[in-house]
Amino acid sequence: MIRIDELLIEMINAGASDVHLQAGSPPMGRVHGELVQFGSKVLRPDDTAAYAQALLSAEQWEDFEFRSELDAAYSLPGHGRFRVNAFRQRGSVGIVMRVVRDQIPDFESLGLPEGVMRTMAESPRGLILVTGPTGSGKSTTLASVVDHINRTYAKHIITIEDPIEIMHRNRKSIVVQREVGVDTRDFRTALKYAMRQDPDVIMIGEMRDKETVDAALTAAQTGHLVLSTLHTQDALRTINRIIDFFQPHERNEVRTLFAESLVGIVSQRLLRRADCEGRALGTEILLGTPLVVESIKDEDKTPLIKDAMLEDNLRGMITFDKHLAELYMQGVISMEEGLEAATSPHEFRLMVTKADFGEETGEPELTQSGFGRKPGSSFGRR
Repeated sequence: MIRIDELLIEMINAGASDVHLQAGSPPMGRVHGELVQFGSKVLRPDDTAAYAQALLSAEQWEDFEFRSELDAAYSLPGHGRFRVNAFRQRGSVGIVMRVVRDQIPDFESLGLPEGVMRTMAESPRGLILVTGPTGSGKSTTLASVVDHINRTYAKHIITIEDPIEIMHRNRKSIVVQREVGVDTRDFRTALKYAMRQDPDVIMIGEMRDKETVDAALTAAQTGHLVLSTLHTQDALRTINRIIDFFQPHERNEVRTLFAESLVGIVSQRLLRRADCEGRALGTEILLGTPLVVESIKDEDKTPLIKDAMLEDNLRGMITFDKHLAELYMQGVISMEEGLEAATSPHEFRLMVTKADFGEETGEPELTQSGFGRKPGSSFGRR
């Protein structure tokens, strides 16, 4: 059986973003969004158990044997870090690992609009949310925001993560990273005590329950910049998800708190590139403009937020479908990928048709939003 470190190095060199080790299957890695087999040797139950023991400390292995599932982190010096999830399936040990690069990418290299992201990251207070499905790069985007603040300002930054993925060295700022289950009991407890630790910026790995959302809103209202993630598909669903954490009689107050705290929502999805060279980032951005604030406060006006995003693109707001249309017109993604990823395939097709018509008649094509200035750039080229 190949040693775990040798196997991980082989997968990293091949550009894998995720590693799958399951009994009854050869080692598999996700390369450019597709699962690829590494070697032909089928892993046995004792192989995956041995891999798990190599990845976990003695204490973590004992905890895993009791709970049958565990999140952890693993470092491979000179190559990177991994977010590890070990679990049992059909009586054997299974392992899934996410590759976390040592180098923190900047906004431009991720395919994010640098000006808009800088403006949000430099806000003195409020709430910034990064949303999207699992594996869409939310943690990487949050890390780039933290890194920008760390390199630019003298701030006290506290992160609460499960587990810690990307390590931040102190630059101009002090960065304190706390891991759930190791340094603190849970997100709620850590957030409660973070308020007493003189923070300027608080990064919460994920908002999973009402109590964490409530504490995050309170922190944002009391002069802190709060960063976090949600597993929601777009900005409008994110707003509704935040409100739905609370009971009906609490929601009017929560709408006001959320609206007045909001700096911006960055929703993202990773897309297959047309040239098959990695993946590109599709993004939707909502900013806390006066019109958006009023639309969040009034439940009847909330559905109008999408129109505001389309009409107010000079500030940097953009919908998924419009950004997908821009990526298609630049040749970054295919029509098929755009239709598959679009929130509304019909609207995406209309935008592309309108842009094509504009090129033929000399009319202005899609407004350039600041995205995709480098058509060759991709989200880590994973």
